[in-house]
Amino acid sequence: MNANEIIPLVAVYHRKLAETTTGFKRSLYFRINWNVRMLGIKGEKGVGKTTLVLQHIKETFTNPDDAMYVSMDNLWFKTHSVMDLAEYLYSIGVYYLFLDEIHKYPDWVTVLKNLYDNFPKMNVVYTGSSMLRIDNSKVDLSRRQTLYRLHNMSFREYLECEGIASFEAHPLEDVLENHVKYSVEITSEVKVLKYFPDYLFYGMYPFYKESREDFHIRLAEAVNQTLESDLPAVEDVTFETIQKAGRLLMITAESLPLVPNVNRLCESLGTTRDSCLKMLYALDRAGILNLLTAELKSYKKLVNPDKIFLGNPNIMYALGGKTEIGTIRETFFANQVGAYNTLQYSKKGDFFASGKYLFEVGGRSKSFEQIKDEPHSFLAVDETETGFGNRIPLWLFGFIY
Repeated sequence: MNANEIIPLVAVYHRKLAETTTGFKRSLYFRINWNVRMLGIKGEKGVGKTTLVLQHIKETFTNPDDAMYVSMDNLWFKTHSVMDLAEYLYSIGVYYLFLDEIHKYPDWVTVLKNLYDNFPKMNVVYTGSSMLRIDNSKVDLSRRQTLYRLHNMSFREYLECEGIASFEAHPLEDVLENHVKYSVEITSEVKVLKYFPDYLFYGMYPFYKESREDFHIRLAEAVNQTLESDLPAVEDVTFETIQKAGRLLMITAESLPLVPNVNRLCESLGTTRDSCLKMLYALDRAGILNLLTAELKSYKKLVNPDKIFLGNPNIMYALGGKTEIGTIRETFFANQVGAYNTLQYSKKGDFFASGKYLFEVGGRSKSFEQIKDEPHSFLAVDETETGFGNRIPLWLFGFIY
């Protein structure tokens, strides 16, 4: 391979880099250890993985050609291989390779292993679908890589992205202990209740900035692409299974929150219980669904979910199903708190978090009646700026990351 052969890749790389802005960065950007030899960033479509990687390149390399960025769905790879590209870059002293959409490349796990093992000076950063299951792959990458998950934007990030205000993130335990202090500080600067509904409607994906008018159309298409493109890229599934996964998604969207009877779901889809559960958990990994189980959720042990939500409120609006305010509130809470904390189904409250805290989610008039005698119990209350005691404003759970 010679320099002329990679000109098409370099042209795309330079063009994307030139169009990348660095004013707003996702919070994960500052938590990533960019110095490890192999770094993976997975996340659902549209959350900003590509931008995050290009921002790092732009701010790290004085000469952009000391690194190379490629998207694995580029047609160039129909006639060339990643290993040939790596061999050429290595020979000219380029030791930083950024591989976007890695799941679009055949046998990508083995390729990553070979890059790590065969090019000892090479630093590889890759992005991929949130559906990637590295731990279950035939080739063990766990000792070779550091893997991160980029979630959809938090309410805190949305305010910063809009240029309204910038605040620090606070872990769940910190929010529970100091919520009055934080809510007073934040609301003294920003009328959060003015912006919260917009965030729930369209503010959870950075690409809303490009066009708010057709945002939900584009998000619905991203969900569809996840089913039709990402799912077969990471799972051995047939076209019929993809069609059934789409039907399953719409059944859920029209019945939110769904308390599933898995046997009836299987009958309506014309599939087995095992296949139905695999589809549900695949959609959960994709961030399209959010499964709630009484025991700790595990992708190695597929148990019947006790309750099913869509992944976030933006998806609820995009798919055109039920968008009742109570379900939107619960979906928001599950999305934000569940991003960095374990979340389980509870018969006494709405959510059991981090194996310790019980939550009931509701509007301004919500009372402790259902959980009044439970230890470590809290109300997450909408339509209020500040709380007191164990009564916490719902919007503040959007400041966890």
